[in-house]
Amino acid sequence: MTVLLLLLCCSVVGAVCFAAGAANARRARYVLGAGYVRGARRRGSGGRGGWGEGPGPDSDTVERATFQTLHTASLAAPPLRAGLAPDTARKAVRRLRPLLGTQSLALTGLDGVLAWEGTGEHHGEELAAHVEKAVQAGRSRTFSVDCDRADCAVRFGVVAPLTAGGRPKGALAAFGSHDSAAVARATEEVARWVSVQLELAELDRARSSLIEAEIRALRAQISPHFIYNSLAAIASFVRTDPERARELLLEFADFTRYSFRRHGEFTTLAEELGSIEQYLELVRARFGDRLQVTLQIAPEVLPVALPFLCLQPLVENAVKHGLEDSVDRSLITIAAVDEGSAARVSIEDNGVGMDPERLRRILHGEGGPTTGIGLRNVDERLRQVYGPHEGLVIETGVGAGTKITLRIPKYHAGVHAEAPATRR
Repeated sequence: MTVLLLLLCCSVVGAVCFAAGAANARRARYVLGAGYVRGARRRGSGGRGGWGEGPGPDSDTVERATFQTLHTASLAAPPLRAGLAPDTARKAVRRLRPLLGTQSLALTGLDGVLAWEGTGEHHGEELAAHVEKAVQAGRSRTFSVDCDRADCAVRFGVVAPLTAGGRPKGALAAFGSHDSAAVARATEEVARWVSVQLELAELDRARSSLIEAEIRALRAQISPHFIYNSLAAIASFVRTDPERARELLLEFADFTRYSFRRHGEFTTLAEELGSIEQYLELVRARFGDRLQVTLQIAPEVLPVALPFLCLQPLVENAVKHGLEDSVDRSLITIAAVDEGSAARVSIEDNGVGMDPERLRRILHGEGGPTTGIGLRNVDERLRQVYGPHEGLVIETGVGAGTKITLRIPKYHAGVHAEAPATRR
């Protein structure tokens, strides 16, 4: 964030300095005044405030110019955060050209011009060679433009390379009517700011890819044995109780449809609990009265958004340690209560439990490549979304069962559930 602010400040200074080279006299007077004020402040003359004596722009003028520059940059940032493509580049240059005040501005990729704003677009093919040289050199370059067209005022250009993750992505090119060192400096600073936006875009994509990979890992945890056993249980009812078999088959279809859906990073507590109920119904078809589940859900927390497939692995863990690892009756309690700004969800079982030290190793990824993927995955995702202090709280001991508690904030930036899926 500090780097971004510094770059924005550089963009402000660069844009203001660039205007000094323009034909607009009012802008030129403002730039010279701003430069004088900055010089006086460095010298420390003039007593209070360090502003010094002599002519200069009033503070309101400087503040308005600074605000306008930052506002323009903030409007150009969202398209760039989506990556460098023709549509995003077109939106960005439309905002960035007024920031620089150039006659034309272009954003290019490594394969050609993505967007051009202003006059002189017929120089696009000529620009490609200059972009290639700037990218290879890793620094900006200026060049003269020869044009025989009477309606074209472009005679000077500057190209600044764009990078992200240490790799070249394209270039920012500005064009004017005459050579200007101020234009070159301003374009270079704005190109650095654009590169920061592209870097953030890559980080966003990497985060999305990581989350998708984590969801795929959770889906892979849906045991093939569970699928086989569920279908076998359904088959056992086909002749004896066809209606029961039909209901279980529909539950199985809804469960798999929810678990393997392709859209939405977040869901609602109601949707997640609905899928869990279907999962438990399929487990009951196999184990019958050996499984007893108690639900204690406060209605006001049902719309709360949470990461997709966040609770289901925890319930599967409770079933595994309660039924498959013991011969006694399994008692599972799922509770969700309202705590004002958050919902507190707990899943408790009376299973075989676990050694706390072994649990610690699992949560730190030291339990083996296939051990505790569900628990560790959910814990990491909660911390990524809500912060480092919002992971799982697990109480367990050998032979003492397990209780897993998580706190889900009702309102958190970036956490929005998809529209609930249609259920039977």
